[in-house]
Amino acid sequence: MKEKLTIVKVGGAIVEDEAQLTQLLKDFSAIEGNKVLVHGGGRRATQIAASLGIESKMVNGRRITDADMLNVVTMVYGGLVNKNLIARLQANGVNALGLTGADMDVIRSHKRPLKDGIDFGFVGDVDQVNGALLCQLIKTGITPVMAPLTHDGQGNILNTNADTIASETAKALAPYYDVTLIFSFEKKGVLRNPDDDDSVIPVITHADFIKYKADGTISGGMLPKIENAFSAINAGVGQVIITLATAIDGNHGTVIK
Repeated sequence: MKEKLTIVKVGGAIVEDEAQLTQLLKDFSAIEGNKVLVHGGGRRATQIAASLGIESKMVNGRRITDADMLNVVTMVYGGLVNKNLIARLQANGVNALGLTGADMDVIRSHKRPLKDGIDFGFVGDVDQVNGALLCQLIKTGITPVMAPLTHDGQGNILNTNADTIASETAKALAPYYDVTLIFSFEKKGVLRNPDDDDSVIPVITHADFIKYKADGTISGGMLPKIENAFSAINAGVGQVIITLATAIDGNHGTVIK
């Protein structure tokens, strides 16, 4: 019987909210057994880029990463956000290690090709995650904290979607552990009505997803999140939950089946 492993992905909005972040780190630290934290940090990157006179360009919620913006996200994600999280987890009794995909060659990706005529710049799409190496770290009692940066094996850092990193990491660790993947953000789950925070859909199957996508119940940035969730389920991840950042105990939110 496989040991349990919990992967929690926390978005940039929570990283910027001190009260929610404090609670999330406390709750994450209380999770028993093996665990991994994956974080975003886009809002902080946008703020720091602006202070440096660098314009943030977005297309359908995805960041265009030119050379200047790559410098910003590398500093912010791999440095400022990641190391602050590490320090705070250590204070909560969690022996954490911060990683980008380049560290130990743990996540390799390729530069995203032109899509619909859009050049996303230095943005990476994941090719492989070294689950065996992560497993070795976890077995020594280390909790990996993964920044949304990967590399292409040719010396280039690539900005990579944190939801995708969480999903691909969960898939890579599924052969070794009974994995629960939790996407935590500022809502209680996937909402039937975006104006009603209590209209949480408790369970979404693939058939439900097709229906909700067709009728517009699920749209925008939630679409790739749920697509990543189903990709993980199909690859052997035991359970995926989308929930409020302050409710990561596995008993709240929307379960993807």
